[in-house]
Amino acid sequence: MDDKKFNTFLERWKGEENQQFIGWDFSYLTDRYVTETPPWSYDEMARELIIASRYVLDLGTGGGEKLTEFKDVLPSRTVATEGYPPNLKLARKRLAPLGIDVVKSNDSLKQELPFRDEAFDLVIDRHTSFNISEVERILTPGGIFLTEQVDGNNLHDLSEAFDCKQPWTFFTLDFVLKKIDETNLTVETASEWTGKAIFKDVGAIVYYLKAVPWTVPGFSVERNLAHLKKLQRRLEQEKELVFQEKLLLVKAIKS
Repeated sequence: MDDKKFNTFLERWKGEENQQFIGWDFSYLTDRYVTETPPWSYDEMARELIIASRYVLDLGTGGGEKLTEFKDVLPSRTVATEGYPPNLKLARKRLAPLGIDVVKSNDSLKQELPFRDEAFDLVIDRHTSFNISEVERILTPGGIFLTEQVDGNNLHDLSEAFDCKQPWTFFTLDFVLKKIDETNLTVETASEWTGKAIFKDVGAIVYYLKAVPWTVPGFSVERNLAHLKKLQRRLEQEKELVFQEKLLLVKAIKS
């Protein structure tokens, strides 16, 4: 790669690094970052359950993007949590007109939820850490927990391209099911899926890694310049950069 070409790429990558990412919205990468579709539809499952529920909690709502899609069927008693301050501010602004309170949480495997026992008959969670004992506590008898999660080995090959490993590799479907076995929740659905995540340019990877920092801890363009150049050479040979995506889905009911 000659100096002129390298400088052009470097300028683009630094520009992507400085792009703002708020909520859980990757529309900025439309047509540059493409993922295959799992065999289930979290949206359809959540919508069907929301329609049949009176008290709904959305754990880790992000910027409220997904919950807003269900606004036509949400019950009056709908609450959300969010732990990331920029997302919390955005979610409150977006969901307040719908009468939905957004409560600050720490979004961890050990988080304590600020709700009374048996407060909700449905807890939904898309891609946010959860404390299963707390989920059990706040669910009514017969209440349902639906979650779609990113497997801890998601994009492991992207991490390896930067000579690192992700910190959450223990988080798998087996791990989740073992945790549920310690509660009074009964698993009704348990699925896992592996598909493709396709990046059309290296700049899209830069943006993604800044948005999802645990994929390559401590990532920056300057620090990882050699890795980015290697990916650029690979892209020029293969025309696109393909990595392995892993998701899991669990639906459980409180006895």
